[in-house]
Amino acid sequence: MSNRKTLAAVSVCAGIGLHSGERVRMVLKPAAPGSGIHFVRSDLTGDNRIAAHVDNVSTVRLGTTIANEAGASVATVEHLMSAFAGLGVDDAIIEIDGPETPAMDGSAAPFVELIRQAGLKETAAPLRVIRILKPVSIEMQGRTATFLPSIKPAIDVEISFPHPTVGRQRYAFDVSDRIFADDVAAARTFGFRKDVEAMHAAGLALGGSMDNAVVIDDSGIANPEGLRFADEFARHKALDALGDLSLAGAPIFGRYFAHQPGHALNVASVRALLADKSAWKMVSYADVDARPEVASLEG
Repeated sequence: MSNRKTLAAVSVCAGIGLHSGERVRMVLKPAAPGSGIHFVRSDLTGDNRIAAHVDNVSTVRLGTTIANEAGASVATVEHLMSAFAGLGVDDAIIEIDGPETPAMDGSAAPFVELIRQAGLKETAAPLRVIRILKPVSIEMQGRTATFLPSIKPAIDVEISFPHPTVGRQRYAFDVSDRIFADDVAAARTFGFRKDVEAMHAAGLALGGSMDNAVVIDDSGIANPEGLRFADEFARHKALDALGDLSLAGAPIFGRYFAHQPGHALNVASVRALLADKSAWKMVSYADVDARPEVASLEG
């Protein structure tokens, strides 16, 4: 597994955007070794190609949007990016004929199935990873995040909401295709019914429903089927974090611990990490045994 991977075939899906409410068709395609992950807005002419990289993040309000200098953008990329990162897809082209990825069921599980349908192909290009050398921390309005050296990529999140249905939850996982597919991918996005009117007024969540989100109201979980996991809220925050962190452009060999994470905190953390050249080193996956000792963080 020391080389880069791409898709072995094409895979197609369609659905509506969570925030835009617009119907969109998305095609996942293989890409050249070393090219990374790019979105292509097939409904636009001119410069319609957008690299999935933190430098291109334009908006982080209730989702992560990337855009190029010409103004072409794709919103809510985090669930698909999480699926790519969780299954180890390094190079891919995503052709999409609208402004937002399809919400599907509000989780990354449908994208995992799309990737599995296409299959994975290991290429001759060596995989390089970002090895964390020392802790990097940031704080944003009481929310905190830290990257720590680790022998493997790991996500550790803690959330706290005043609503008793959510309360305080913590979820951590080592990033691997099996763990991601079995324990993380199916966790759905969630929201509070009391916030829907304000979100609609702001042009958000126009495609949201209990088909693609967990809805919480005064009585608890409004969805008839209930939760998929007792800690589904924390698992989804971990899913989002993995997708946002993948915008670093390479797997991060470190432990990401975040208290009250959101897209703004995740993206700011990646930017802070990349800006501190003394905190990380790009190394070949084949040489990753030369990495530092594991660091632990209690809390």
